Amino acid sequence: MAHGLADQHFRSYEEVKIGLELAANPFDPNILNNKMQDKRVLTTLSVMLGIDLDSTPMDVDTPAPEKNQPPSPKKEKEEAQKPKYDNLPENKRLAFEEKDLGNDYYKKKEFDEAIKHYQKAIEHDSTEITFYTNLAAVFFEQKEYEKCIKECEKAIEIGRENRADFKLIAKAFTRIGNAYKKMEQWKLAKTYFEKSMSEHRTPEIKTLLSEVEKKIVEEEKKAYVDPVKAEQEKELGNDFFKKGDYSSAVKHYTEAIKRNPDDPKLYSNRAACYTKLAAFDLGLRDCDTCCQLDPKFIKGWIRKGKILQGMQQPSKALSAYQKALELDPSNAEALEGYRTCSTQLHSNPEEVRKRAMADPDVQAILRDPAMRCILEQMQQDPQALQDHLKNPDIAAKIQKLLESGLIAIH
Repeated sequence: MAHGLADQHFRSYEEVKIGLELAANPFDPNILNNKMQDKRVLTTLSVMLGIDLDSTPMDVDTPAPEKNQPPSPKKEKEEAQKPKYDNLPENKRLAFEEKDLGNDYYKKKEFDEAIKHYQKAIEHDSTEITFYTNLAAVFFEQKEYEKCIKECEKAIEIGRENRADFKLIAKAFTRIGNAYKKMEQWKLAKTYFEKSMSEHRTPEIKTLLSEVEKKIVEEEKKAYVDPVKAEQEKELGNDFFKKGDYSSAVKHYTEAIKRNPDDPKLYSNRAACYTKLAAFDLGLRDCDTCCQLDPKFIKGWIRKGKILQGMQQPSKALSAYQKALELDPSNAEALEGYRTCSTQLHSNPEEVRKRAMADPDVQAILRDPAMRCILEQMQQDPQALQDHLKNPDIAAKIQKLLESGLIAIH
């Protein structure tokens, strides 16, 4: 009890002493720093200042939250240098590291080194499809197409066994197709592009498939060409034409064209059959092909003129006969056709104008202010035509107007 009273008196004495020191030196930082940790000091100041310092927390500047700063290049480099395959089993880690080395050499076109590393990758892990497709890619670049195909076949087998992504299997099929394409084995290329499409359809594969299909058609056409058989079919067509059996004649001329598609006479003969059958559009198409194959084949131009007459297009027929007369000015058939068309055009100009104005191309030309100006110049100065004809675009439009019969050059 005596000890408790003594302790209480001692604390009271200390508190009084602290109070006196603070009262005598209220702004002395040394005293404040030393005493502020003592709760008795806080109590004394509370009494002196009339506020509760013990329960009121001090205002402290709260640090602003850190902004998400982008990682520094140094930090990124450190991250990149961290091992990528640490979480993989040892054999897979080594395999992927070898693959990465192979990729580096592949990019540098050091293909022999790339092959070594891809093969090492396969030695470490023979279940990864990409090791085989990468190796196949190297062989493809080296034009070792048979080896490329062999590795892709392994890749497909391994991929199926290990449930690889179907896109990777499609890629292997595509590479086989490309290898066969390089070897010009179009049908095999088509087969593997179709297999790739069955795994994963992409626009790229669709384009490749279309390309080889066109090549197959071209090759089949070339293989079918036989000028001797074409001549035999032409003779049969001639016989049926003489008999008036134009449908049978068309069949034989068509077969002759398949056997020798570069002979303009065959198209001219078939056009004659189409004319007899009143299939003018088909006949005109054959005449155009005939004249393209041999622009100096006069019979093609005459036949074209006759078909255009049958289609009631005398101005265009006149142009065809004019082409024939340029080749042979004394050709009686061409002269007769030219005179007939010329007379027809001059005898009924109103009908010619109506027919021409119904043509959208003619309407567009006449609406063109520049062409209207040129036509006016031609009326005032016929020599101006020669200058305008040097421009291919203007020459084509003037030719169109000539064919329509709206204008004539004398």
